[in-house]
Amino acid sequence: MLTIQKFGGSSLADAEGLCRAAALCIRERQKGRDAAMVVSAMGDTTDELLAMAYSVSSAPSARELDALMSTGECSSAALVAIALEARGQRAISLTGWQSGIFTDAVHGDAQITTLTCARVRAALAHEIVPVISGFQGIDGSGDVTTLGRGGSDTTAVALAAALRAERCDIYTDVPGVFTADPRLVPEARLLEKIDSRDMLRLSYAGAQVLEKRSMELALEKGTEICLRSSSGEGEGTAVRVLGESERPELGGLALRGGTVTLVGRGAPAWLPRLQRRLEGEGIEILDSALSRDQISFELPREKALAGLRMLHALCFER
Repeated sequence: MLTIQKFGGSSLADAEGLCRAAALCIRERQKGRDAAMVVSAMGDTTDELLAMAYSVSSAPSARELDALMSTGECSSAALVAIALEARGQRAISLTGWQSGIFTDAVHGDAQITTLTCARVRAALAHEIVPVISGFQGIDGSGDVTTLGRGGSDTTAVALAAALRAERCDIYTDVPGVFTADPRLVPEARLLEKIDSRDMLRLSYAGAQVLEKRSMELALEKGTEICLRSSSGEGEGTAVRVLGESERPELGGLALRGGTVTLVGRGAPAWLPRLQRRLEGEGIEILDSALSRDQISFELPREKALAGLRMLHALCFER
């Protein structure tokens, strides 16, 4: 059995984070499972590299920006591999192209076209943990490309599908998926599981937990994702296609600008109730939209947060 473990930049911000990621990989292997890791650049490295590029040129080429920004993930991969080996676990760092990740030639927002994964498979066969640089690949001309926002998540899900991993664990600085952003709604509750279709809708509606492209790929490939805390505590949230009998009526709420969105198989039926509550509290509805498994309200921006909290109390705090 194989688990893909992906670690975001905030989880790898310092030496302590790098060592914690290595320890979580070793813990997974101690359960008798194979593990491959996908890593983002440490902390704010990508932003710092981008700022440096613009400090030496007002118009750096897209090709050179990709070549530069990809170095952040390569550094993380090498450091995590070093941390693993210091703990007695053989490891090898691999760039995106060494891992056989081929893309189109759209610099800055490339799409994965082919995965060969020969060196990844070879490492796993010899009980060596491959630590793969996320967010990057190589195009048909042999040039380095980057996959755009959330690209490391996309790398992890694509590898999980190609390697037929049992699941893809994405480690971040939150313990899982909540009914709403807990920074905005303190009463939001952690979900044990959420339907992949609901998670994709939330991603489009502004939830910043999982990126849209990785969720689209997970749905297409049937890959189960588990969003987990990089602290190693808790079981996180399983993100997969749920049978209708286990899929909750309501999946969650998201806020983008002045638009509040509720998703879930039963969401459309809630439209009249939510309209009455908002209007009863004096929050003007500028517009509303209803589609399959989703309803959205456009509210005045200065009232949107209050609207979000009000709808959360009605839908999830019963």
